Amino acid sequence: MRSIQVADAVRFTRMSTEELRASFLIDGLFAPGEINLTYIDLDHAIVGSVVPLAEPLTLEALPSSHSKFFAEHREIGILNVGDVGVVLVDGVAHDLAFLDTLYIGKGSEHITFLSLSAQSPAEYYLISYPAHKSFPAARVDVGHTRPVVSGSPRNADLQRNTRIIHPGGVQSCQLTMGFTEVAIGSAWNNFPPQLHKRRSEVRLYFELKPNDCVLHLLGPAHETRHIVVSNKQVVVTPSWSIHGGVGTSNYIVCWGMGGDHPAYDEPEMVSPDTLR
Repeated sequence: MRSIQVADAVRFTRMSTEELRASFLIDGLFAPGEINLTYIDLDHAIVGSVVPLAEPLTLEALPSSHSKFFAEHREIGILNVGDVGVVLVDGVAHDLAFLDTLYIGKGSEHITFLSLSAQSPAEYYLISYPAHKSFPAARVDVGHTRPVVSGSPRNADLQRNTRIIHPGGVQSCQLTMGFTEVAIGSAWNNFPPQLHKRRSEVRLYFELKPNDCVLHLLGPAHETRHIVVSNKQVVVTPSWSIHGGVGTSNYIVCWGMGGDHPAYDEPEMVSPDTLR
């Protein structure tokens, strides 16, 4: 398992492009037949991917965690960004198609991932945070969700925001998770930018074509930087940093947060005229 230590706001302003990418970008996910995990020092988050082929893949205890099994002290959010698959949680099967979500609560001991087809496998994206309370596993069919539409074609920010794991939806300890679909012909997400002063956030960008990318904005509002993000890469956003971005085409971004305040509607909106 890879580990990254995210830079603080002081060091951030002095970093080169490669240093920024090493500290805030997670790539190399979704390798066929593998589980790939990255530990982030912010809020002790773990982000990763699972792509089973002909054989199932099981989420094992991490040696460095001193836990008997992976979710002994953790909760997990899983979004399928591939073809149809099944996740077994303590013997209970949960079918997941594209954009279906599964929440797994603290104390779930046996977690196994399967694909229905090795030629067109499921691709599971997972976010995990420590948890002090256990909630039951919950599967959410994307067809039964109620996305919130915002933005406009005129401002190139027409999008649908689907909240999955949050106080008004699937219950969790501290994890919130969902995804935003930027409409065809639009490019912006989270603009004006947002700032979560009490929570860190991780964002997976996907459904980007090979020659497309997203310019993800981060940093203090008065001194921003950007990271060029390709398909199925993750950007880590600390609590002192804004987040927002613009793509060369439409795309989907899966957002997940953890910290001391689980409510979704607490972000601070940053006025564009303060950005530098």
